[in-house]
Amino acid sequence: MSKELQREEVMNEERLRQMIEDREAAELSEYITENNPIDVAQAAEDLDDDELWKMCSLLPSEDIASVMEQADDDLRVRLADTLTNNELVEIFHNMAQDDIADIIGDLSIGRRKSIFNMMMDNEKAVIKTLLEYPEESAGGIMTTAYIAIKDDLKVSQALEKIRDIAPKIEVIETIFVVDTRGQLIGTVDLRDILSSGKDAMIADIMKENVISVQPEVDQEEVAKLVSKYDLNAIPVVNHRKAILGIITVDDIIDVIVEEYNEDILEMGGVSKEESLDTTLVQSIKLRLPWLLINLLTAFMASLTVKAFEGTIAQVVALSSIMTIISGMGGNAGSQTQSILVREIATNDVNFKKDWPSFVKEIFLGVINGAINGLITAVIVAVIYHNFFLGVITVIAMIGNLVVAGIFGFLVPVVLRKLGADPAVSSSIFVTTATDVLGFFIFLGLANLFLPLLL
Repeated sequence: MSKELQREEVMNEERLRQMIEDREAAELSEYITENNPIDVAQAAEDLDDDELWKMCSLLPSEDIASVMEQADDDLRVRLADTLTNNELVEIFHNMAQDDIADIIGDLSIGRRKSIFNMMMDNEKAVIKTLLEYPEESAGGIMTTAYIAIKDDLKVSQALEKIRDIAPKIEVIETIFVVDTRGQLIGTVDLRDILSSGKDAMIADIMKENVISVQPEVDQEEVAKLVSKYDLNAIPVVNHRKAILGIITVDDIIDVIVEEYNEDILEMGGVSKEESLDTTLVQSIKLRLPWLLINLLTAFMASLTVKAFEGTIAQVVALSSIMTIISGMGGNAGSQTQSILVREIATNDVNFKKDWPSFVKEIFLGVINGAINGLITAVIVAVIYHNFFLGVITVIAMIGNLVVAGIFGFLVPVVLRKLGADPAVSSSIFVTTATDVLGFFIFLGLANLFLPLLL
């Protein structure tokens, strides 16, 4: 983060805190109106609970709603804790239903029931429906605020309906078209409606090829579709093709950021549930299993080295060189693995279809291994005054980088086929392969050419 942005965040926080302390209600409301709500929400994250309570007591419900819609889960819960049930229900009147569902889902069961009892029946039914879907599914992130018009309307009639509904809707660029049975049959851009004659029929200007998803689809798959087809919004439909809601592009951006952060953490063996505020006990539970798995794989590499103890004892130089071989293999394997994990996240990788890429990785291992091996061999030969030690180093380097390419490609693909997340487990298996086989190739060659090394 640049120094300018850091300075701006500090200024926002200090300004917000000062207005709360001086109880400047009008200035505070104006500040929230004039600034981007996300900036205000981020500034509010560092306020203590008492300051949050004072802020909420000074603001009208619509201002609190705009901040809560942009706040992260922790801040939403803290804000909700400072409000009474009546105040919270009043604020909900100014919020999108998918955001309301997210907040209610984080409340205790007792408070959730109390708030449901205070809500209108139609609102209650929508929120309960949203809460039934898994959090990371299409149904879990959709909003029920959208515009749907019938295909038998004229443009003039459609515009009247859009004018009535638009103030309550997040996205109006894309209008969804349904038939008399309520089934989704097409979409029409607002631009096309505005540029068509008043007597033109919606059925004549709509696009029939609709990209949609069912509510059970994982949010990551939804993000791929939105990115692939460059959509502003994607409808969520049931098995009868009736619209249940839509997912907007801003929610998709949040999904992409969330999935990216999750993959980065899991590749390091860290759970997405862990943060700096996680308790010691929770951190132990989240990290220890992966460390134990890594310990097991380390023993496998250690046992490989132990099998060649006699060879290493006679040629001590092997102990220092073999770490170079295994380290280079690990790095090469990580490169291939990272590319495969990214590719799997955006496209369907199939070994039968992508076998030329697999062959390329093998040749890449040979070429990179030869170049790095020759450089290493020259240095080794000069330091230890042994030509054959250099030769063994070249061959072992090539062998281990080929191993790195093979396992770096195959492990993520196989894990995906088995239903496991490649981002979570790939690095363990790839590193184990390059360590164990790297040691075995190098020490095995050393044992074979032992008389020439003495």
